[in-house]
Amino acid sequence: MSENIIELINISKDYDGTEALRNVSLSIKKNEFVTLLGPSGCGKTTTLRIIAGFESPTEGTILFEGENINSLPPYKRKVNTVFQRYALFTHMNVFENVAFGLRIKKYDNKTIKEKVNNVLHMVNLSGFEKRSVDSLSGGQQQRVAIARALVNEPQVLLLDEPLAALDLKLRKEMQIELKQMQKRLGITFVYVTHDQEEALTMSDTIVVMRDGAIQQIGTPVEIYNEPKNAFVADFIGESNIIDGVMLRDYLVRFAGHEFECVDKGFGENTEVDVVVRPEDIKITREEDGMIKGIIKSVTFKGVHYEMIAEANGIQWIIHSTAMSPVNSRVGLNIYPNDIQIMKKVVAE
Repeated sequence: MSENIIELINISKDYDGTEALRNVSLSIKKNEFVTLLGPSGCGKTTTLRIIAGFESPTEGTILFEGENINSLPPYKRKVNTVFQRYALFTHMNVFENVAFGLRIKKYDNKTIKEKVNNVLHMVNLSGFEKRSVDSLSGGQQQRVAIARALVNEPQVLLLDEPLAALDLKLRKEMQIELKQMQKRLGITFVYVTHDQEEALTMSDTIVVMRDGAIQQIGTPVEIYNEPKNAFVADFIGESNIIDGVMLRDYLVRFAGHEFECVDKGFGENTEVDVVVRPEDIKITREEDGMIKGIIKSVTFKGVHYEMIAEANGIQWIIHSTAMSPVNSRVGLNIYPNDIQIMKKVVAE
């Protein structure tokens, strides 16, 4: 098991009485790709800035390889940050943008040339040394920003929504490229995004945040298939979230029907939230369905159809490669492994 390179211990951050982070604890391993994921204002960028040293926590401890770095200024930390707006110097060419940090540190010209050429090769920009950054595409500018960070040989690269300005096709290409680059370099990436698909595609570990607190930490598969609460289930992909009653271990009642499930430990006759992903609902003939309903709408999404079925007073979202037409009567089947049970969150 890899050892931790960064540990955040009970980190809180207040801005003039407004709580931006609340008791956040997080361990990040060496060579791990960790994504901080959540909606705007959830605290993910504040967490990143605290790791970088641009913000100081109101409470809590930051450890880097076991050493307290709370009072260490950003330029002394073994991390580098790539911002959403790449902050490239438009009056400098690609080479000088990447070399900037090395010149500040007073490296000799031979070392600078060697280091810059090496890192431009890493990000597939060899031959672009003399190009103006204004002449580059968005993806190329992003790679220059990454090269400028990597040339300082950080142990951790912090990335604050670096793909946000790119078009959809380029974003998807860069997601794969960034993940491959991280594996090739063998350094730790801490990545901030509000894009669920981006997080699922790239990460070893996802940290889902909301209102300054961590909701769940896990692998992409764990986060998607085993959400800890209704917020995580709803934020990571589409979900049907239904009121249910856990009758006993492995048996839950919802939508007017009793279903076998794989969950236990909720007690008997306990109100719960039930999560069923749209792709996990199987459409069948009406007489063969556990639940019977009627298709209210059909939308073609490219790789599947999205249908809304009304059954037992619930609007079910269903994803399927087979289309059932509007107003057709259907049966819906949901199997034990496709039912996720969560404690019902009582509104404060």
